[in-house]
Amino acid sequence: MNWLKPSWQAVLAILLCLIAVALGAMSKPEAAALADPAASFNYPYLGTKGLMFGLAMLAALISMIRIPPLAEAVVLFVGAHLVAWLLISGISGFEAAALAPYFLLLTAAWLLGWRCVAVLSGLHPMASSARSALRLIIPAIFGAWILILWEAVTRGAGIPFILLPPPSAIGARVASSLPVLGADVRQTIFKAVIFGYVVGSGAGFITAILADRVPFLRRGLLPIGNMVSALPIIGVAPIMVMWFGFDWQSKAAVVIIMTFFPMLVNTVAGLAASGHMERDLMRTYASGYWQTLLKLRLPAAAPFIFNALKINSTLALIGAIVAEFFGTPVVGMGFRISTEVGRMNIDMVWAEIAVAALAGSVFYGVVALVERAVTFWHPSVRGG
Repeated sequence: MNWLKPSWQAVLAILLCLIAVALGAMSKPEAAALADPAASFNYPYLGTKGLMFGLAMLAALISMIRIPPLAEAVVLFVGAHLVAWLLISGISGFEAAALAPYFLLLTAAWLLGWRCVAVLSGLHPMASSARSALRLIIPAIFGAWILILWEAVTRGAGIPFILLPPPSAIGARVASSLPVLGADVRQTIFKAVIFGYVVGSGAGFITAILADRVPFLRRGLLPIGNMVSALPIIGVAPIMVMWFGFDWQSKAAVVIIMTFFPMLVNTVAGLAASGHMERDLMRTYASGYWQTLLKLRLPAAAPFIFNALKINSTLALIGAIVAEFFGTPVVGMGFRISTEVGRMNIDMVWAEIAVAALAGSVFYGVVALVERAVTFWHPSVRGG
């Protein structure tokens, strides 16, 4: 039995497939056709039902044989995703008609996808390009299965569109609304978010240097920073709109307030991260305050500073979008979300959310890449 290496995901997937086969009909039209063979019914999976179960069970069985891990991952990937594609494409036009075997087969395919990710996570290739590819492929498969389950459940269970539209409908709305989404991105991100992020983070960094140099500022500003960080956006945004008007400047002001104090607090903490021995060594070389700051303390504070920049990358986007709820020109991501909710255009709301999530992820990823390039010497980066 050395040739066999069963996994609980594969075993459970086979068991679920057998239970689904024993239960029979996968949809209500199929159950009606089985109850009345003389009648003519059109039902989903008329020619693909056996293929789906066969693919799922075959992929599970092959994965339990001792084959190279990469080959096992490929088999699991193809089997799981092909079954999922056949399930989703077959239920199209028969929404809200799925029965228990549909969901059992969907769960079996998800278990095979889970096993695929587990196998890929256990790979340790020598080539750096292969390691980089794995770091992209594993989260991509994981994220794809979130969308697959979302699509399959909403269509199979017939969840009302107004409650939760399927990802395919959201993607279609994004594709058909690119000019509107582009204008909203320009107004919210390229004007309010970027300007507020740069000014707020830069002002927080400069103030942290001054607070480190002047103890009076450090003792006075940090308690105020903790208090201001607790202020709710919905309380600050209307005031900023009254002060700076309805255009992007008021949203940038909200972003500045939200990003200033995280940068201040993290930079002050980072400047205190260098040890006494390192500072004593700099003093023995007759280094002044600014030499010590530039050559020792700021490099030691770099992880803290980039941590604040990553935190601010998400806070800035959230602050700008929420601030647009309280007054803006007829453009902007927050304006579009609040307006389309009132019109019951939920797919457009989700399209804005998807674009905002993508923009926030890209923003965060750029900051993380810059961090890896700048702090390559740090143990957290060298270990990653």
